[in-house]
Amino acid sequence: MPTHSASRNRLARSAAIPAPDTVAIRRATLADLDALVALEQAVFATDHMSRRSIRRFVTAPRADVLVVEHGGRFAGAAVVLSRTGSDVARLYSIAIDPAVAGRGFGPALLAAAEAAAIARGCRAIRLEVHETNARAIERYRKAGYREFGRHVAYYEDQGDALRFEKPVGAEPVPPSRSSLTSS
Repeated sequence: MPTHSASRNRLARSAAIPAPDTVAIRRATLADLDALVALEQAVFATDHMSRRSIRRFVTAPRADVLVVEHGGRFAGAAVVLSRTGSDVARLYSIAIDPAVAGRGFGPALLAAAEAAAIARGCRAIRLEVHETNARAIERYRKAGYREFGRHVAYYEDQGDALRFEKPVGAEPVPPSRSSLTSS
């Protein structure tokens, strides 16, 4: 006789997904430093940002460190960098707590990162992603990012970084010829 445990498990998971009104995305503060460092360690096997780097980004005038929370609980973070005089932002990092992955926090945080780039007057946002991170690559493509280059042996484990870009402002910014070459 078949059981309905799979259906019950799906129902339990859907019941655990927070209502949209319990989700908040805000700028990080130095009070978030411990949580940001713990998230970095939990999500990335290599190439961790140091506590010092995270602190610098939280206080840097051209960086937006965004935090997503649900029900008052830390769920993820993103770092968006911009340079004076440039209309291209860089999504330096995005991470979702593995305990809440798959609940829509990643796309919400990605959209907030894009909004931060627009608020800084950027017309495009670029990012790098490890060539083996299929889930992230799929998410970026679904969100409208297109691959335009590769950095060979970019990561600590010698893995390549795929480069993606998405127009976010009024007019798309074509990649420069130098950005199309491998390094």
